[in-house]
Amino acid sequence: SVLAADTMVLVEGQLMGKPENGHRAIEMLLALGGREHEVLTAVALCNADRCEAATVTTRVFFAPIDYQLAARYVATGEPLDKAGAYAIQGFGASLVEGIEGSYDNVVGLPLGKVVEMAKTFGIPCWQSCCSSPAH
Repeated sequence: SVLAADTMVLVEGQLMGKPENGHRAIEMLLALGGREHEVLTAVALCNADRCEAATVTTRVFFAPIDYQLAARYVATGEPLDKAGAYAIQGFGASLVEGIEGSYDNVVGLPLGKVVEMAKTFGIPCWQSCCSSPAH
């Protein structure tokens, strides 16, 4: 079986992937600052017989961001390979005021959805070890 996932950020109808450079990362962060946006992750699980796909959406609320804050954050290097130019699991957490939905989705892999899909493929997941008493 093969699992694939990709994450994008959507703010006011504009899709944001990974920034091409530091300047673009600053632009993205300024566009997100003080606003709500959506993080969308598409997940596909395939084997030789079938392929299933799903999209998970999480709403994220950002604190206001000024140019100096955005530039300092970009200087860490963290946002340069992240959709929307931030990592909620890193320094970027300080930019987030709240979320509605899956935290794992914002990180980039919605584990709940992956486990759900894997079960339909008959793929055992770590949760199965916790669902029955030990022998």
